[in-house]
Amino acid sequence: MDTGAKYSFHDDYSEGAHPAIIEALARTNLAQQSGYGSDEYSEDARNAIRNLIGADEAMIYFTPAIYLRPHEAIIATEAGHIVGKEGGAIEATGHKIITESGVDGKLTPEMIQSAFRRSSAFDYQPKAKMVFISNATEIGTLAAVAAICKRLDLLLLLDGARLGAALTSSKNDMTLADIYNLTDIFWIGGTKNGALIGEAIVIKHPSFGANFPYHMKQRGALLAKGRAIGIQFSTLFKDDLFFRLARHSNSAAAELSATLVDMGFTLWANTESNQVFVIFPPTLVEELHKDFDFFIWEHLHDGSLVVRLVTSWATELTEVKKFCRVVEEWTKRS
Repeated sequence: MDTGAKYSFHDDYSEGAHPAIIEALARTNLAQQSGYGSDEYSEDARNAIRNLIGADEAMIYFTPAIYLRPHEAIIATEAGHIVGKEGGAIEATGHKIITESGVDGKLTPEMIQSAFRRSSAFDYQPKAKMVFISNATEIGTLAAVAAICKRLDLLLLLDGARLGAALTSSKNDMTLADIYNLTDIFWIGGTKNGALIGEAIVIKHPSFGANFPYHMKQRGALLAKGRAIGIQFSTLFKDDLFFRLARHSNSAAAELSATLVDMGFTLWANTESNQVFVIFPPTLVEELHKDFDFFIWEHLHDGSLVVRLVTSWATELTEVKKFCRVVEEWTKRS
């Protein structure tokens, strides 16, 4: 680590990759393999994921992309990542996002029904075809959303960028197999859980997955050297590495959250995985920014700040303790 730099709690992809992945990339570097994801490493990773979800028929691709027909729209909450954090990428590809307010950031079946009705009220409106949700940790919630999607003939997509953290959360009651059975498409995030880059897209819906490689090719998402992502996922799913790394990130966040609460600070949202949202006064934020990097999530009406602290597979617990020590010392002086 560069000791001259601030320690980052800004995100969970500040580090490069887990040493096991770097070793695997170096070890297999000169081995000749087929291109476009047909290499043995990608196939090994596919088989590992299929075994975990118990579905030999699952279609799995190692690159991020979404496919809808041009007139079809996506239903999401107003707080959904694709709504405000992706530079308008969905709309830029020609797809309207139909938003609902959400409850604690989640869509309810009633909201999906409402959005679907609005999109069907008049001719030539963007037609709702997909529901977008992020990591779910309650099987009852996801089952209810899946049921309404099935009834309305909507595709259900789960953004699994932090799926490792969600599945290893102490609040989680789901398995990877549950997610496969309840969704049409989801992805397993590698970028935020130890890989250099890449997501594993898992598709159950047969008509959706049949021509997916053509869509990837048209959108510039089909990598000639697909092996570079395949070997990373093959490594992540050996010896429980994927889940061990996620458990570490959650554990670091839990320690950080519990210590701050013990010091009298209020959480803006319950800590359930590797993200801690805590309310700090601006003067404390200024003090902490001398040694740490993190994201100011929201400005509250009373002048307080909601700070987001993200831990990762590589977060050093000594840095967690150091962060808390700075908070404690500031508290004593104030």
